[in-house]
Amino acid sequence: MTASTGPTGRARIEARTLRTDRWWLSPLLTFMGLTAFVVYGLVRTFSNANYWVPQYNYLAPFYSPCLSEVCVEGAAHFGRWFPDLGFLITPPLFVLPFVLGFRFTCYYYRKAYYRSFWLSPPACAVAEPHAKYTGERRFPLVMQNLHRYFFYAAIPVASVLTYDAVIAFKGTDGGFGIGLGTVILVINVALIWSYTLSCHSCRHIVGGKLTHFSRHPVRYRLWTLVSKLNGKHMQLAWASLISVGLADLYVALVASGVLTDLRLFN
Repeated sequence: MTASTGPTGRARIEARTLRTDRWWLSPLLTFMGLTAFVVYGLVRTFSNANYWVPQYNYLAPFYSPCLSEVCVEGAAHFGRWFPDLGFLITPPLFVLPFVLGFRFTCYYYRKAYYRSFWLSPPACAVAEPHAKYTGERRFPLVMQNLHRYFFYAAIPVASVLTYDAVIAFKGTDGGFGIGLGTVILVINVALIWSYTLSCHSCRHIVGGKLTHFSRHPVRYRLWTLVSKLNGKHMQLAWASLISVGLADLYVALVASGVLTDLRLFN
């Protein structure tokens, strides 16, 4: 029996794949998860409401930092840099391009949406429906090369979220206190930092250009720590994405009066 080959020298197989497992489940779940987050994000971004709880200093992550003149009283911790540009330009839109740029160009998220949205390919050993492959050499995918610069922008955003978590330790009498919202914001910022520092660009910046680790013991130690985080990059990408959504939702529910914050101390 002879096997025919295609123009690239590979065996010509008429079936899309010979896999018998549920290879389609992973891209399907990824598609559903990312779509749900995008829909929620769009609703929250343009709602422009219920993002600040002055009683406990809870600021929703989607609105942090709040830098517009339309920010409610007390939410603009770092000043109102931008004027009121109408209902279509809400406060999150001044920061979201940097946050989304970091995630969109992330190595893991590229794999996630390439497979789940573009089916390029949907799974290993499964043929993709596209006739040709151009890689990331043309617009818009050539913009993926900006990932390192988006990483630089993600650092101050994570720092601001850290500030938000610190000031959330506010009691009902204005002193020190801890509520469920405080715990949620702290967990969220911890996951945000873990995901940010597990980035491949961070790992390369810390120790990627070193040829002699023995001459740079501090950077080598940092590189080993970042490398351990990098091994969990996919899990941290999802955990931080979910935590951002849940933290934002919790603050929104408390701010709207749907929920009452559970106080753990004062």
